[in-house]
Amino acid sequence: MADSTSRFAPIIAGVRAIYGNGSIPLHRPVFEGNERQYLVDCIDSNFVSSVGAKVTEFEQRIVAFTGIPYAVATVNGTAALHVALQLAGVGRDAAVITQALTFIATCNAIRYCGAHPVFIDVDRDTLGLSPEALRRFLARHAEHRHGQTVDKTSGRRLAACVPMHTFGHPCRIEEIVALCAEYGLPVVEDAAESLGSTVGSRHTGGFGRLGVLSFNGNKIITTGGGGMILTEDTDLAARAKHLTTTAKLPHPYEFVHDEVGYNYRLPNLNAALGCAQMERLPEMLAIKAAIAARYAALFATLGIPFIQALPGATTNSWLNAILFDSLAERDAFLDYSNAQGVMTRPIWRLMNRLTMYADCQHDGLENSIWLEERVVNIPSSVPDGALPSMTP
Repeated sequence: MADSTSRFAPIIAGVRAIYGNGSIPLHRPVFEGNERQYLVDCIDSNFVSSVGAKVTEFEQRIVAFTGIPYAVATVNGTAALHVALQLAGVGRDAAVITQALTFIATCNAIRYCGAHPVFIDVDRDTLGLSPEALRRFLARHAEHRHGQTVDKTSGRRLAACVPMHTFGHPCRIEEIVALCAEYGLPVVEDAAESLGSTVGSRHTGGFGRLGVLSFNGNKIITTGGGGMILTEDTDLAARAKHLTTTAKLPHPYEFVHDEVGYNYRLPNLNAALGCAQMERLPEMLAIKAAIAARYAALFATLGIPFIQALPGATTNSWLNAILFDSLAERDAFLDYSNAQGVMTRPIWRLMNRLTMYADCQHDGLENSIWLEERVVNIPSSVPDGALPSMTP
């Protein structure tokens, strides 16, 4: 324990230098703007459900911020991904390439389509899908049959690729998209965690055919629950809106639906929160960048690797992450930090280790296993009062 204390105490001290004493959560929402007023406005208007001006305004704010031409609000990020996969052509018994190092919603959305996840390894520096691992898999398994790309091993149609920008750090998305184009695979970006992250001048979620965002309570901005489908394609945007609003044909009073759709609409109350949160997003991104810079300096002195964006990319620093030397050290730190009232957590358990995905095809996942044993998330909230004087 003495060795652990000497190793871990400076980390806890560094966290408390930012967040103060008392219990420190991993990530909490901040409501210090117009959230209350916009909610009252919704109540006063009587438009509190899935019809209301704030839904449209929230979509427009996302478009303006990301530069992606179309945004369709949904009730959560999983719903957004489910519909995006359908729009990309994913159907029953197809195969979808993704990563095992992800939140379970990625795989669940694939299953909702009746499709099968295929797990490809990640890069250690981005924690996201590895283009080199993807290249090896496609060279070994993919072939063209009757105008489709098929996995020679399973015989299933390879319908799409879903890379994820882990903790807000952009993966090597340009290489992934270019490689998938060679094989005729549409890319659906799981950008759920990366609002505010960019590669060059382009926002994540705008590289693939479609992208999705999440506004869950622990995200960089929140609508309580909520998601967004992003696309540059006019027709796909119209289809997304149609499918997520129960596939109802426009009519002033008749209820006619022309296909099986989903009640995935974001309520106006939630969108009101989102509009207020978007007003403060640039400020929150700047503060989170300052927090990440302080962490980077701390961990450089401690000799502990701190995950940062690749050159040419910008991360929103949603959840900061560090790497320990071993599973034993990781677990010792998790026990120590949480006992000290500082919430930390390991990265997700690999999807192929979960019962419902244990039989899924994968490529060995060497880096994913290595990271699973070492990654720890540390507190990353915007502090109380936003600390406008915070500097790196």
